[in-house]
Amino acid sequence: MTANRFDAPLLLSRLAAIIGEAAVVTDTAAMSAYLAEPRDLYHGRALCVLKPASASEVARILALCNESGTAVTPQGGNTGLVGGQTPDESGAGVVLSLERLKKRRHIDAAADAMTLEAGVTLLEAQEAASSVDRYFPLSLASEGSCAIGGNLATNAGGVHVLAYGSMRDLVLGIEVALADGRLLSTLGALRKDNTGYDLTRLFVGSEGTLGVITAATLKLFPRPRSRAVAFLGLSDPAQALDLLAFVKSRAGPSLHAFELVSRIGLDLVLKHIPGARDPLAQAHKWYALVEIAAFSAGEAERLCAEILAAAHEAGLAEDATLAQSLEQAKELWRLRENLSEAQKREGGSIKHDISVPVNAIPQFIAEAGRRLREAIPDARPVPFGHMGDGNLHYNVSQPVGGDKAAFLSRWDEVNGIVHGLVAECHGSISAEHGIGRLKRDLLRETKDAVALDAMRAIKKALDPKGILNPGVLL
Repeated sequence: MTANRFDAPLLLSRLAAIIGEAAVVTDTAAMSAYLAEPRDLYHGRALCVLKPASASEVARILALCNESGTAVTPQGGNTGLVGGQTPDESGAGVVLSLERLKKRRHIDAAADAMTLEAGVTLLEAQEAASSVDRYFPLSLASEGSCAIGGNLATNAGGVHVLAYGSMRDLVLGIEVALADGRLLSTLGALRKDNTGYDLTRLFVGSEGTLGVITAATLKLFPRPRSRAVAFLGLSDPAQALDLLAFVKSRAGPSLHAFELVSRIGLDLVLKHIPGARDPLAQAHKWYALVEIAAFSAGEAERLCAEILAAAHEAGLAEDATLAQSLEQAKELWRLRENLSEAQKREGGSIKHDISVPVNAIPQFIAEAGRRLREAIPDARPVPFGHMGDGNLHYNVSQPVGGDKAAFLSRWDEVNGIVHGLVAECHGSISAEHGIGRLKRDLLRETKDAVALDAMRAIKKALDPKGILNPGVLL
């Protein structure tokens, strides 16, 4: 990155001329919420936090920062889990918050598409779809605060990837401000466009290193009229794999989610989350949370009950419960969604967001547990996640009564064990959280060298001065 050509007062003055003095935040206390991320692993400093209100203002900010060689850290809802939205400690760069880009530019039920600005939260996007009797399927625990721009920048996944895919599959077009201040737009509701490179998806998952996404056209889907959520007790992940195949063969595209939960994970939720209760009469070593959706009233409940009865008869589940109300369904989902929070309250946790081929999950869990027991006998693996698409959050909690700092000091050792096995299984070190700062060095060690060269060439072409999110991803 080139050296800053302006002194700070002059740069701040020119930025204020673009977006107004009130949108240039320099007060230390007011900036603090933008300078750290949810896991508290990264803390940065910044010259200011900028809050533009339009795509043209974002573009003008980037043009000025490119001219002056000023680093820009784009930020949406600040819910990312790998440090990709946190500035470095130099204090010389700016944080570019997209929170004021809130317009619903266009919603077209007939075209099954909506165009929203980057600061719209995921929950607001879901509500926008519902307002025209349509469905936007991305679902994350942080949906009340995470923003569409950040979801796109990280190619967010969530619990419905099995049925609908990740954000890269849910976007039709984007508007993005480039480093030099130009606005690139592929916005529109076209389902087919075979005119050259797929620039839309190039920027999805680029973590703000190639441009700043300011708006997107997103796919909409028919709104399900019925949902059924079941919680099943299982003997082991191998049984879960057999159950997944069984349910898929009978539910087809109606299967919206298939989540795997370990008993130790459920125990932590029951221990630390007020109001949580065990949904089954007896304890089981493993569990599956299954969601089925259908497009006529009562159909999902009927289909799910039918599948549960057949699965039990086939010996694919030890016990099961089917939610009898919307509130019961939410209670079952809360057990799954609170796993990370429960681990946090339990003490030190070394977390992994990995993916392996679905059929390798039982082997992966067994072998990872064996290798970890050899290295740290009392460590507690707490694997859970989106088994339907191969994405596991293979988290490891500290030994009971152990020293948190001592356990976390072995982060690299535990990473080496888990990620080494991921490589053996031909998996990925990042399934849905991205690379950010946390996995930047690991990416260099695990990504194909030719692929890395191609990524660097694209970065150099679009951001030759390296002002966009330096230190992230590459």
